[in-house]
Amino acid sequence: MPDVEEKKDGARDEDARSGSGPVRGASSAARRACRRLERLTGHAVDGVCGVTREEDGWCVDIDVVEVARIPDTTSLIATYQVHVDDDGTLLGCRRVRRFRRCATDC
Repeated sequence: MPDVEEKKDGARDEDARSGSGPVRGASSAARRACRRLERLTGHAVDGVCGVTREEDGWCVDIDVVEVARIPDTTSLIATYQVHVDDDGTLLGCRRVRRFRRCATDC
């Protein structure tokens, strides 16, 4: 299994516990997309703001903290669109928006 890593005590990582089989629904797609994006960018996920079913899998909009600042309201947040297939494999991602946490949509 490509997503399974053994730890020193023999426990498997989060991907193994959540399964590396087919994605089962929007919440499963979102969890897998979040893990893939965190690994790819190194940025902590702040939240999921959208999940859409597509022909070849799922499109998940994910907010990440790109630059943490004090106070937190000045941190820079980015929204990434992440595409995963029906097996949870990353197909692609792109940053679609970057903003300060305190910014509001008009």
